[in-house]
Amino acid sequence: MNPRTLAVALAVIILMFAAGCGGSGTSDQSASKPGNGSGQAMPSPAPDRDAGATEERDTTADQISTFALDVDTASYGYARRTLQEGRLPEQDRVRPEEFVNSFRQDYAEPRDDGFTVHMDGARMPENGTALIRVGLQTRGAAAEARRPANLTFVVDVSGSMGEPGRLDLVREALHKLVDQLGPGDQVSIVAFSDEARLVLSMTPAADREQLHAAVDRLAVQESTNLEAGLTSGYAEAARAFRPAATNRVILLSDGLANTGDTTWRGILDRVEEFAGRQVTLLCVGVGRDYGDELMEQLADNGDGAAVYVSSADDARRVFVEQLTANLDLRARDAKAQVVFNPSAVKSYHLIGYENRQIATEDFRDDSKDGGEIGPGHSVTALYEVRLRSGASGQLATATVRWQDPDTRAPGEISHSLESADLSASPWRGPSPRFQIDVVAAAFAEYLRTREQIAGAGIRELAGHATRLAASVEDATVTELAGLIDRAASLG
Repeated sequence: MNPRTLAVALAVIILMFAAGCGGSGTSDQSASKPGNGSGQAMPSPAPDRDAGATEERDTTADQISTFALDVDTASYGYARRTLQEGRLPEQDRVRPEEFVNSFRQDYAEPRDDGFTVHMDGARMPENGTALIRVGLQTRGAAAEARRPANLTFVVDVSGSMGEPGRLDLVREALHKLVDQLGPGDQVSIVAFSDEARLVLSMTPAADREQLHAAVDRLAVQESTNLEAGLTSGYAEAARAFRPAATNRVILLSDGLANTGDTTWRGILDRVEEFAGRQVTLLCVGVGRDYGDELMEQLADNGDGAAVYVSSADDARRVFVEQLTANLDLRARDAKAQVVFNPSAVKSYHLIGYENRQIATEDFRDDSKDGGEIGPGHSVTALYEVRLRSGASGQLATATVRWQDPDTRAPGEISHSLESADLSASPWRGPSPRFQIDVVAAAFAEYLRTREQIAGAGIRELAGHATRLAASVEDATVTELAGLIDRAASLG
């Protein structure tokens, strides 16, 4: 369904909740998206409720939804920063799935190195619609249990990185990470401005003094040749490749490339040979002016993930608290496929994942790229579905397929959802985490349309988040409530 239909449905939910609490409401496509030919930050387009949205799919013609898994969270991180600075994020930088996946899900973990598949949902009091959640979860791992890592940091030291909160934050993040590394880990550092240079060849993490000194030597220079930086970084990672280790390039940049090839496709073409050798990518974005499209597409198409850091707390979360999940791997080329029952579901709409949809026939083609998932990672997708009158029995079956990170052996697991499993109301019955996901998705839809949701005030969303934060005792949900309040005051 298009965003307007989703917005209307979510608005009805909001109004029902507000009334109950005494409040007053006011076709398959490639996984890649064409670049704009520039790594520069793009101006926000005029409001368009259909811009970037996935289509409503009629199950009589297309009952299968297939997408590559994605654990990016950069869109939410960047939106959080802009709102904290007193401005709304650009609409074309809001990706609902990254908002939803920024929050803890509490799915059960599998006993093995595969996935668990979780499905739940709730009926909505509008035109026989329902929201269905598909949740995927990998098993976590203690820091001491993860495999050793070969990490090549590719650090942007161009002139734009001299602004406060850029290179200084990158140095702080790298110092934090170096202090967390284990005896089997190794680090190399490549810096780039108009050219790339090897600051430190692959060095054991035990030599912390030398590593910290190399980080301290990073200094601002000239223009931004991201192509040269990544090419040199991948070459260093390939040179020092260890088959038994996690081999990862970590790009730290504001993504504002202005020298060399500035397109994500051109840059990835240069490193394709190295990336094919099981070297994965983590894009860490920084800066008030941020090349979101370039960094997102490098991550999505370069076997990686994208995060955004704007503070020392963000750096701690990425490089300390989430270190194992961000460095190790549980699954390569992971994909999800949801098959809807046409006799029970009339149509469906996947919320977000516009850049990650893949052809149905590519699901079991293991040569086709999917997503790389670390230990303890969850991935959530929300569907809005229109039910047929009197719908009963099975609604949908979700399957996840992945490859073992070492052997490339494929694995699959499925789970089905019955109509009887749907809660009668989104706010009375579903788990608090389900409700948080709905709030996060509705908030993202508000931000990327710049409109109130069918006449309902955005502040009702903050009320949901406040109530749910108290229920789950989660500071990140409390922060979400504050961000929604701030967006309401700015809108």
